[in-house]
Amino acid sequence: MKDRNHLADIAMSRNVDIIENGLIDIPMLQILQPDGTIHKESTVPDLSKEKANKILETMHFIRVLDERMVAAQRQGRISFYLACTGEEASIIGSAAALEPQDMIMSQYREQGALAYRGYTTAQFMDQMFSNENDPNKGRQMPIHYGDKALNFMTISSPLGTQIPQASGYAYGQKMAGQSAITICYFGEGAASEGDFHAGLNMAAVLNCPAIFFCRNNGYAISTPSEEQFAGDGIASRGIGYGVKTIRVDGNDTLAVYAATQKAREIALEKNCPVLIEAMTYRLAAHSTSDDPSGYRSKDEEERWRQKDPVARFEKWLDSKGWFNQAEVKSYIEDTRQSVLKEVKRAEKVPICKIDELIEDVYDVPPWHLQQQLFDLKAHIAKYPDAYPKTSGRITHD
Repeated sequence: MKDRNHLADIAMSRNVDIIENGLIDIPMLQILQPDGTIHKESTVPDLSKEKANKILETMHFIRVLDERMVAAQRQGRISFYLACTGEEASIIGSAAALEPQDMIMSQYREQGALAYRGYTTAQFMDQMFSNENDPNKGRQMPIHYGDKALNFMTISSPLGTQIPQASGYAYGQKMAGQSAITICYFGEGAASEGDFHAGLNMAAVLNCPAIFFCRNNGYAISTPSEEQFAGDGIASRGIGYGVKTIRVDGNDTLAVYAATQKAREIALEKNCPVLIEAMTYRLAAHSTSDDPSGYRSKDEEERWRQKDPVARFEKWLDSKGWFNQAEVKSYIEDTRQSVLKEVKRAEKVPICKIDELIEDVYDVPPWHLQQQLFDLKAHIAKYPDAYPKTSGRITHD
């Protein structure tokens, strides 16, 4: 019989209790309290000053990126953006606990994980402006990043499709004998998709070394959790599928780091999946197409701002003597100027050639795609004023 100890042996974990209404009461790992002090009886993970400062710098980089790109979308410079604000501890804290060879499969709010791995400001801009430097050749929406060198799988729009893909990729890593795991990020709303159930069951049955990381920010797009499901969040579902499960305070960087570090150890050593549910809150709108004032109050948002994950982490760094306010302010200002500079550069770079639309799938594009491309060019030639002047690169060669 396989081991059924579903809670990882980490600080503050304890046995699952059955309460009167039949629901499973799963404890939440917390190390840092909102005031930056260590929670009683918690064990602080071994985190170096260098790595801690890299986490903080990435948090501030993402805050600046969010601020500037939301503004760029409002100015009509890009078409779409998704902010990470409020969920930095969940995403960056978990990414910091991984190894470079681990595959990251993202939903769409995990730009912090990509930035932590070294994705540059220029790369972010080229992708969002869909110019000729974009490795996706302009064929993806903004924020649908991907980078093979950084083991970050390209994002796709359909919700939850990355979950069974992560199971399959992790199974391949195991069969190849790699010392690597796959982490798959998704929100609690995506856990309502059939792909969630198929992916977790597949990983559990085939013993895939994968971490399924659920960012439970309370709202999916605009639906509060209590209207999404009646059970105890998402963690209880992992237990139902026979998956080792950890629930963590998603605004606590140290707790997220410790939980992910332990989950990776378990997944790799025991060749099994682990589910992490990070309880967090998105302070921003779901996307630039969303207005959160229609489904939540300003008072609620303000209460969560008091639990700001960046401020909480800074307080802990300060208690260690690792925090310099002047240096952080200087870094933020330098980052703001760098982002603005790259925005101006990227929007002036020509767009990709239209002929590249039908490349990279077939060795020789089939006749029907060639016909469609010919018809598209004819349409643009007939209505040139309806398309950007950069489409001047369009030819019938």
